[in-house]
Amino acid sequence: MRFTHTKRPGFLLGFIAFFTAGLFFLLYMPLGGLQKELEEILGHEFRPYWKAYLLGIPTLFIYTLVWMARIAEELKAKAIELGVEGPYTSFRHMFDWNVFGVLIFGPMIATQRFFGTLNKVETELNAGASEAERIPAQDESRPAE
Repeated sequence: MRFTHTKRPGFLLGFIAFFTAGLFFLLYMPLGGLQKELEEILGHEFRPYWKAYLLGIPTLFIYTLVWMARIAEELKAKAIELGVEGPYTSFRHMFDWNVFGVLIFGPMIATQRFFGTLNKVETELNAGASEAERIPAQDESRPAE
C-alpha cells in the first residue's frame, strides 16, 4: 500500500482534538483512513477509537490515553525496526505530555511527536515499496549468465 498522508500536521490535529475533547478523532480515525493505516503499519487490528473513547468516559479518559500511548509505543518499535531516525513517540512521551504537560500545549506536543513518527514511518515504507518494485524490473533486464 502506498501511504498518501505522509505530511499530517500533528500539532494542528492535537489542537483540534484538544478543543473538541477528542471528538474530532471519532471522525478522523475511520474517515481519514488513520485507523486502517495504523493497523497495516503495526501488522494487527486494534480496538477502534470510538470504543476506546466510550470506555474512556467512565475512566476520565485514562483508558483512551493508555490506548493511544500503547499504539505510540508500537509505532516507536516499528520506526526503530525500519531504521527511522528519531525523535520518536513512545508510551512515556504520550502519557507524560498529556498528563503532566503544560495545560493546553502538552497534548498538542504529544500529538505532534506521534504524527511526526507516523509520517516518517510511512515515508520509509513508501520508499521501501518503491525499491521493491524497481528491483525485480532491474533483475529481469539483466542478461542471463
